[in-house]
Amino acid sequence: MAPPARVAVIGSGPAGIYAAEALVKQAGDDVRVDVFDRLPTPYGLVRYGVAPDHTSIKSIARYLQRVLENPAVRFFGCVELGRDVTRDDLLDCYDAVVYSTGAMVDRHMRIPGEDLPGSIAATDFVNWYCGHPDAADHEFDLSVEEVAVVGVGNVAVDVVRILAKTAAELRATDVPEQVIEALARSRVRRVHMIGRRGPAQAKFTTKEARELGELPNASIHVSPRDMELDPASAELAESDRHVRGNIKVLSAWTGDPAPGRARHIDVRFWRAPVEILGTGRVEGLRLERTRLDESGRVTGTGEFETLPVGMVLRSVGYQSVPLEGVPFDERAFVVPNEGGRIVGPDGAFVPREYVAGWIKRGPSGVVGTNKSDAAETVRHLLEDLADAGTAPERTIEELLEARGLPVVTYDDWLKLDAAEIALARSLDRGERVKLARWEAMRSACRGPA
Repeated sequence: MAPPARVAVIGSGPAGIYAAEALVKQAGDDVRVDVFDRLPTPYGLVRYGVAPDHTSIKSIARYLQRVLENPAVRFFGCVELGRDVTRDDLLDCYDAVVYSTGAMVDRHMRIPGEDLPGSIAATDFVNWYCGHPDAADHEFDLSVEEVAVVGVGNVAVDVVRILAKTAAELRATDVPEQVIEALARSRVRRVHMIGRRGPAQAKFTTKEARELGELPNASIHVSPRDMELDPASAELAESDRHVRGNIKVLSAWTGDPAPGRARHIDVRFWRAPVEILGTGRVEGLRLERTRLDESGRVTGTGEFETLPVGMVLRSVGYQSVPLEGVPFDERAFVVPNEGGRIVGPDGAFVPREYVAGWIKRGPSGVVGTNKSDAAETVRHLLEDLADAGTAPERTIEELLEARGLPVVTYDDWLKLDAAEIALARSLDRGERVKLARWEAMRSACRGPA
């Protein structure tokens, strides 16, 4: 009887773990799966991208946890592709490799002043309040009174909501203690959310929009002029339930803002950032009013305004980054593939290498979209594996031991998990409080001295 096939999955976010689940479900006892992550923690964007006050979505981690607890699946934390192991290493140790490294680099707006201090990628801010170790020591100038968030997707709404909430409102979440302390000192009083297109083209969900209007300490307003729909947008609102729901929520914000609120949210549609102003740091954001031309593209109207903001957070899209030695489409920012099978420059499939998640299809869909996406990739992988006749040359354990690489196992992660739960209890805060700094996380993984 042939030994079980060995498959490496690179990335332990939803796409990677769903790929591991699909492998075990579709191949049964004929496969063993090793899931790698450069962090000591699994779950990817569920841990570091979902807003801390969205606890119902974060519960997906409990489902993903069951996959990692399957005897056929192992977790290798603190192992980074390109730093600790190479593509060739993986192909030496495994029958197949699935790359599921996501798309978490912000796109740039490409306008003057974008590099000024105070002009920040929204993902940096999200990583900070979500406790990502790479952002633990980031500092954001929350002494400014006005902030612009460029973008009208769910991430932009999350950022606006966190800025508009008080620290007290977030104490029951898993936000790191140092973030709570920084937010408690915040002097931000006005947050502008800016979209280049109109309300019918906004990408946020109706549920996310509704939450903004329900904040007890922040009023919200959108100009009636911004809610005027061109014929194409009106037709879209008529035919699309999601758009219709957004329009209904947004229209309720055109009246006078609720009085007596400490903070205020301005939602501004039909505005394109053209320049970030300032000498030495951000002091303003210049916007041009826009409209849609006959072909549905955004065009400027020549009408300008300047917002006196001290910080600009851009949330205008995300992209994957190339993996060394793996084909990459520099225009689409994905690994070229057909159904998860990687396609090389010659148009042929690359043997034994596959993709799943955002690096496969781009940053689209919701967390659950990754499940069917991963299942498709795995079907093709197993079809190809059935025709393969080679066996791996060495084991990953041999390679890691030879290089003296310390690995965080799933049991080590459970020690970190327990430490965060204990910290929340000691601070009288919610279910958990994240440890965000690398050394604190590593120490927790080692367990009590």
